[in-house]
Amino acid sequence: MVDVQDAMDLTPARREILEAAADCFMEQGFHATSIDVVARRMGATKGRVYHHYQSKMDLFFDVHRLGMQLLFEAVEPASRAPGDAVQVLGGMMRAHALALFEHHAFESVVVQGVHLHRFGATTPAQRKVLDELIASRDCFEQLFRQQLELGQQQGLVAAVSPSIAVKTLLGGLQWSLVWYRPERGDGAAHRERLADAMVHTLVDGLRARAVAPTVGSRTRRRRAV
Repeated sequence: MVDVQDAMDLTPARREILEAAADCFMEQGFHATSIDVVARRMGATKGRVYHHYQSKMDLFFDVHRLGMQLLFEAVEPASRAPGDAVQVLGGMMRAHALALFEHHAFESVVVQGVHLHRFGATTPAQRKVLDELIASRDCFEQLFRQQLELGQQQGLVAAVSPSIAVKTLLGGLQWSLVWYRPERGDGAAHRERLADAMVHTLVDGLRARAVAPTVGSRTRRRRAV
């Protein structure tokens, strides 16, 4: 478990603020969201939010932290499940996809954090916190990379670049933050079917396959006979 997760010790009051802030950041973006906006979403005064968070940036950081914590809590148990490397990798990706569906707002903010880290104007202190948050994402990605490399060692995964492959896999799942919108009646079974379809599409492309013989090799074998 990474340090950024261990720091999260939330009271019900802080969790309520983070839930409202995540929705606001997802719907309006970082720049258009203010403490006023979050307080209105809660039906509370600004003072209630400021009691816990001195600035919008501090609030954004904790939404990001909780978003990462939720991902680790979903994926780490799946990484310890029985099965061969590809089966475990598929289970980890399924857990990741379901966490994206269930915690849509928080995970959208995590993606905003990456953009803020790359392009945002921040103070040195803010930059330090963002560096720590991005480091937690790197640790999360490493869980998948290690599993993919294990699959290659077992001869189950094709000879692909682990770094590029994992970024492609996770990117494929995270794109659901753009196109997936929960609708009335979308229960757990619907989300599970969707996650299964996504994971099957992505993981099946990684599997090692027998190399098909070339035309020349087939001709040589026929002549040899």
